[in-house]
Amino acid sequence: MSGSEDFLRHIDSLHREKGIDREQLFESIETALVSAARKRYPNVEELRVRIDRGNGAIHLMDGDIPFEEMEPAAFGRIAAQTARQVMIQRIREAESEVVYEEFVARVGTIVNGIIQRVERGTVICNIGKSDGILPRQEQIPSENYRPNERIRAYVTQVRKKGNKVVIILSRTHPDLVRELFELEVPEIYEHIVEIRGLVREPGYRTKIAVSSSDSRVDAVGACVGVRGSRIRNIVEELGGEKIDIVRWNESPELFIRNALSPSEIDHLEFDRNHQRARVIVPDDQLSLAIGRKGQNVRLSSRLTGWNLDIMTVTQHSAWREKGRQEIASLPGVGESTINNMFMAGFESFHDIVELGIDDLMKIKGIGAIKAQEIYNFAVDGYKRRLEEDSRELAEAREKKNSGQTTGKVAPAVFESESVLLETDDR
Repeated sequence: MSGSEDFLRHIDSLHREKGIDREQLFESIETALVSAARKRYPNVEELRVRIDRGNGAIHLMDGDIPFEEMEPAAFGRIAAQTARQVMIQRIREAESEVVYEEFVARVGTIVNGIIQRVERGTVICNIGKSDGILPRQEQIPSENYRPNERIRAYVTQVRKKGNKVVIILSRTHPDLVRELFELEVPEIYEHIVEIRGLVREPGYRTKIAVSSSDSRVDAVGACVGVRGSRIRNIVEELGGEKIDIVRWNESPELFIRNALSPSEIDHLEFDRNHQRARVIVPDDQLSLAIGRKGQNVRLSSRLTGWNLDIMTVTQHSAWREKGRQEIASLPGVGESTINNMFMAGFESFHDIVELGIDDLMKIKGIGAIKAQEIYNFAVDGYKRRLEEDSRELAEAREKKNSGQTTGKVAPAVFESESVLLETDDR
């Protein structure tokens, strides 16, 4: 076999193994050979190298005029080493570009890999043509990562760093769960069942809202699978993370009820101006509705888009009675007007602040001046009540952290992101 034939065979081998475009390989080698030929022909001004794609012959050219044809072996040892270094560099660049283009197209998808090593908490995984990096902050806290173990991860970012391609993976991204559902549930892949919302606390719990475009297909049942087969596979992939599948509904009331399931709900009250809902539950359902360390209500709030305040029926009654006392304390307002206010939905300072002066003026016996007086008085009173409730909530947190249990809950201002109550954690 001639040197030219061997040369072409080597090009084809690189093309297949590295996935680099054949023409790009030829151009890289031509550039490398120009560097080598310069040492042999220093006086040629427009030195170029052209490789015949058919037979591998190397043509030396001055501009567009060929002046010599030679075999690859004709270059001297030093020149050949120079060509080799340039060629290796160009091939690495081309190989890096191939990897970059492949994985940029896979951002937002799941890849399979094998753990190579763990360096200072960062997991390095082989994912095919390259390695992926799973940073500590993208790892599920409860998982242990060991070399040679298989792993599935979500590609979040691909970037170049010199000739290297950096591929960032995640096990905590919410869309990892979304992609797993697409893989396990054909109805989602076929767009019969749609994921309407997904929130997650990695390693602990996920809530996913689904709906069906086909009345014959039950969205929740499709996601669960026969005897829980589909959801079981996803839970196992996530190391036992709990997954609540919620039936999506256009009605905020029904959606919130579904999101807080399995806890029972007595009724809800909405503050639509501030996207806030007060959820009143039976006394024995408070712990279940809130969940462990507030997890259930926190995820439900994020899933539904409503700030959820959880109260028991008893707490709500006391809260309402306190509000009625506030209305009764308004100066210069008779019993008849107070009753009219109750009938119109003004049951606390909070209601007055929310509904405003214009709604107050619609009540019989309240004119513009009186409405302004009532509103100013309610604003001051509501601020004081917020301060009191905040203190009570802080005291409840402090007593919980110190191990004391009083059963006392700040009744008016519940922060759905940090509800800490004297109840059983479930």
